[in-house]
Amino acid sequence: MEDYLEAVEMLRSKGRPVRINEISKLLGVKMPSVTAAMKRLSKEGMVIYERYGSIKLTPAGEKAARDVFRRHEILRRFLIDVLDMDPEKAAEDACRMEHAISTTALERLAKLQNLVQSCPEDRIPWLTSYRRYLEHGELPEHTD
Repeated sequence: MEDYLEAVEMLRSKGRPVRINEISKLLGVKMPSVTAAMKRLSKEGMVIYERYGSIKLTPAGEKAARDVFRRHEILRRFLIDVLDMDPEKAAEDACRMEHAISTTALERLAKLQNLVQSCPEDRIPWLTSYRRYLEHGELPEHTD
């Protein structure tokens, strides 16, 4: 259900009414699946959905959608910026991870990412070593 909320928010942010067929295309699922999800989310008070009408998030739905989107973005940026992953693959993996990660782990990843972003790369020797290891497949030699 979180993916559906996130999809509604993403489509809504484009400034157009959100419809079942747009969610179906975005998520790559059949329209009856989207309809069933919207009915469920409507019963849970997350969306306002009327058959053949546009879909709107309730305040509770907006909060949940923002939370999912935030988790997704933290994970996606971490996978790209710290783990040096391909952006498309990072987005796919972040989508899977966002539903299972604990709040503590997510916040620590966000803090680590902020640290990496705030320092020049040459000031984070382990990041340079990690990227060299990815490229050459050899662990760096450590001297004491």
